Amino acid sequence: QVQMVESGGGLVQPGGSLRLSCAASGIIFSANTMAWYRQAPWKQRELVAVISRGGGTDYGDFVKGRFTISRDNAKDMVYLEMNSLKPEDTALYYCNTHPRPMPWGQGTQVTVSS
Repeated sequence: QVQMVESGGGLVQPGGSLRLSCAASGIIFSANTMAWYRQAPWKQRELVAVISRGGGTDYGDFVKGRFTISRDNAKDMVYLEMNSLKPEDTALYYCNTHPRPMPWGQGTQVTVSS
């Protein structure tokens, strides 16, 4: 059974930082490109960052220079380090495979507000 379990979200002030974690199970993790997605209220889900099997990364223009995606194939984990957070980063964040997502997890809420 495929399962993605995201954690690490919370309430943070503008300019602050958070580190999200995702535990993946039910897939051959090391064989998959992984990604972080987010969905803000009343908006479609969007792709935030991608990390390939070999560790190559790509980011949405709106997070370049602020967010860093990484993975640990030994632990089947993917991470998202988020710095210089802005109110517009407020969203429910999900991890999943890319480009063909598996069943979605519950996500972890990130709220950036003063």
